Amino acid sequence: MTNEQHRHFAALARAVAENRDRAAFTELFDHFAPRINAYLRRLALDPGQAEELTQEVMVVLWRKAALFDPAKSSLGTWLFRVARNRRIDLKRRDKSDLLDPDDPIFQPDEPPAPDEALGAEQRDERIRKALLSLPEEQLELVKMAFYLGLSHSQIADESGLPLGTVKSRIRLAFGRLRQALESDERIDTEF
Repeated sequence: MTNEQHRHFAALARAVAENRDRAAFTELFDHFAPRINAYLRRLALDPGQAEELTQEVMVVLWRKAALFDPAKSSLGTWLFRVARNRRIDLKRRDKSDLLDPDDPIFQPDEPPAPDEALGAEQRDERIRKALLSLPEEQLELVKMAFYLGLSHSQIADESGLPLGTVKSRIRLAFGRLRQALESDERIDTEF
């Protein structure tokens, strides 16, 4: 672009700023809008987004032409900077590209094989049966620790038992559970 063209566009921008000159704005729009739109499309915006941002840039020209300083840059440079900034703002607002729909975490888990599902059900049943074999005072402490997620100190506060008693009862409960589950496994493997 020649210096003459730069001066011409600067004069048109001044006419828009000072007089709201529609003819000057139309000439600027006709020259810059297609170029800005093409620039935004090259930056990987879809046609609708590029058109919308182009319109926003041209509205900035209409409303804020007085902010343009021809001593600092050409009108084209100023408008393309506005377009680039609007695109950056759009990307910041658009969080959808942060999530990859093909990410394995968003894919449903494969259903377990029938033998695995049966094995899991049998294991769960053995655990339930082993839990029911515990004395009531041990079962309650195990429930508080693992179903409610309470720490040993919280269980002691909640139950009114000394911390050492809570720890020893939970340790005894685990010993009994281990024995019950191991004996169940031996029975299963014998058949």
